[in-house]
Amino acid sequence: MFLTLVGWFVLPSLAVQVPLGLPSDGNPSLDIGTASAIAQPYNSPNPLDSDGLDHSPWQLDKPPAADETGHFVFETVNSLLQHWPNTRYRNGHTMVPGIIPKGTLLYHGAVNETIPTVPEWTATDPEHSILFCKGSPDTGCWHLTLAVTRPLKVLYFDGSSAANTLNGTLYTQDIIAWGELRPDWRFNEDQRIEDLCKWGAQHAVDGYVRMEMDFEIMLCDFTAGLEVVSLSHLASIAEPVSAVPRIPNPFRKFLLMHAGSWHNRYPGDTRINLDLAGIVSLYDATLAPSLVGSRDGQERCDHNIGAISSADIEAVRRRVSRTLERDQGDVSGIDWKTLFRVIVERYSERLDLMDYLLKSENDTIMDQALKVHVQLRVMLTPYIFHSTKPPIASSDSSNSWATPVFKACGTAHTSSIVSYISSLNASERLLLHAVQETTREICRVITKMWVSGVLAGLDTYLPLDSTPDATQMVRLMGSWRQELSALMTWLDWSVWVKCRPACGPEEMCYLPSWPINSPRGRRPRRPPYRQHESSDIINTSFPDNLPYTHGFLMQLASPQDDDWRKPQPKCIRRVAPYGF
Repeated sequence: MFLTLVGWFVLPSLAVQVPLGLPSDGNPSLDIGTASAIAQPYNSPNPLDSDGLDHSPWQLDKPPAADETGHFVFETVNSLLQHWPNTRYRNGHTMVPGIIPKGTLLYHGAVNETIPTVPEWTATDPEHSILFCKGSPDTGCWHLTLAVTRPLKVLYFDGSSAANTLNGTLYTQDIIAWGELRPDWRFNEDQRIEDLCKWGAQHAVDGYVRMEMDFEIMLCDFTAGLEVVSLSHLASIAEPVSAVPRIPNPFRKFLLMHAGSWHNRYPGDTRINLDLAGIVSLYDATLAPSLVGSRDGQERCDHNIGAISSADIEAVRRRVSRTLERDQGDVSGIDWKTLFRVIVERYSERLDLMDYLLKSENDTIMDQALKVHVQLRVMLTPYIFHSTKPPIASSDSSNSWATPVFKACGTAHTSSIVSYISSLNASERLLLHAVQETTREICRVITKMWVSGVLAGLDTYLPLDSTPDATQMVRLMGSWRQELSALMTWLDWSVWVKCRPACGPEEMCYLPSWPINSPRGRRPRRPPYRQHESSDIINTSFPDNLPYTHGFLMQLASPQDDDWRKPQPKCIRRVAPYGF
């Protein structure tokens, strides 16, 4: 993600995370200049204000505030340009500038042998564009391949941002194109691309990146920064007309979904390089305060920005404009993409393993507890000081003896960044806040679990005189399960959403996707994509086989459509017979 500009900077905090700058008592030393201003208080009125950092006590019994959004920003950043997490959470909240590098190939299913002279759609994979290669078996069809000749400036909308739904998938584009939310224009794609390009012209934007079954680029000018590689007259993929009723064949539909799945996980679609130092998120409560109340009591799958105020819409447009116009030297040089990834790699598999161990029925309760405690100790080893030990006799119910461990763990990845926070722009402060809040809560929970294991006599490095009994272990395991489950639910990392057990060799793991699995609605009066007529390629799975071109299904999901509202992974076949 914009590694061409910042990729050569390496943070000291991305190396071994042992807090060597802290003295043996675990208290920060003033001469290192970083550790005393590290953590963001959970209930700060302005979470991006550096003056508010580290004013809240490091208490093991204090969870994040209910309206905290740092973990949403964290998982959003960790999910950018990845098909799987953006299928789970379709309603995007984030816009990120980026470039498409020179030499990248883009594909366009053409209506004839001419190059488009107006804004049009291109695909990053030909399996996507081929569906718009219009023509009968007798006439064939035209397929255009383009190569990028200079870096193309683009703006990326996260979520399933090319899905024409009523639920908010298009709202971030509405804000940029029209300065208001227009769900009634969800099928007016011609007007959308024209107005987006008109708005982006003042910022030299070449196109917009969206996602549906795969990723697409809305190009504003097919002659700017592009050259024709080929304009091929291909055999049509349309099946010959037959008097005999044919059996629906979802083969082409599967090929497109399979191509999209290549970008399911990290690093996602690498043909777009995002500039995280310019990220604009509507989970930023300082940018869009009108949305804070609308998320109360809502699961993330129900989040959308429909309640945003007019004032916040204008603030968002101004922020996006500024980030597109800022000088590329106006960045700290921090490799944010790597920082986020380091944290996910450090904790995701370990937390998943602990979850498995806590649910296992293969061991005695004591063996189970010992195995879990070992994992907790392993995660905290770089932060357990030589002086760390529980008092022999104490009424310290807050377990303050473990506070230095919690704090060292929770600040390990951010302390060096906070020392030069004044050089961070607003987007980078949002990223820093997301890392701080996320690592703080991870470290709070695992430190609290480790402390309870130590006090139960499970830690061989800090032995106690008492011997744990079975009743105590049952209580301990119960509390551990609750604490870990709450943490993993709060983090909600898509890396944990997978087919269990794993799919077989002839299968692939699949999340219900738009438009294939969307609840059936009525069709619009005309196609949303200019120049393309009806085709039955995508819609063959529906009983009445009504033809429609890509995206013609109006999404009418309701709360009871839970498999659509909260997609769950399942195995589908990648060889015939196909099905979704």
